[in-house]
Amino acid sequence: MEALECIKTRRSVRRFTEQPVTKEEVEPIVAAAAFAPSWKNTQIARYTLVTDPACKQRLADECMMDFAFNQKTASNAPALVVLTMRTERSGYERDGSFSTSQGTHWQSFDAGIAAQTFCLAAHAQGLGTVILGIYEEEKVRAVIDIPEGEAVAALIAIGYPAEEPVCPKRKDTDTLLRMV
Repeated sequence: MEALECIKTRRSVRRFTEQPVTKEEVEPIVAAAAFAPSWKNTQIARYTLVTDPACKQRLADECMMDFAFNQKTASNAPALVVLTMRTERSGYERDGSFSTSQGTHWQSFDAGIAAQTFCLAAHAQGLGTVILGIYEEEKVRAVIDIPEGEAVAALIAIGYPAEEPVCPKRKDTDTLLRMV
């Protein structure tokens, strides 16, 4: 799939078939996502693939801040990816000082780039994804063993699409682009 076609056709998929997603299918997606740019090549993104139905259901039931829409999506997805980010790396110098005025915000920026790269790679492999941002990190930590020094950046539902969502209306370039 050509890059521009991949970008233009990738959608947030919230309905999946029952076909399982395996570690072997996700490994090349993570390998591709490893090429996402990051602050000084810190590569802070880490991926935990959750396929165990009981664990996945706990994440849906206990961690989504009672947001029913995401609970349903997470429950029905064949797998969830818990995207974590190594903390105190992006935006920092080796002595612990910041190189950017953005402070700790930069790690979220890097995690966002990694998340989108993961989703585009999944789309290119025929898998659908949706990034879920409504969750309680401490509750996710109670369900999934998150290593010390990492923070939860997002949960990503992944599976084979049961539908092809319509592209929402996009803003035109005159609205998006300014010249000075």
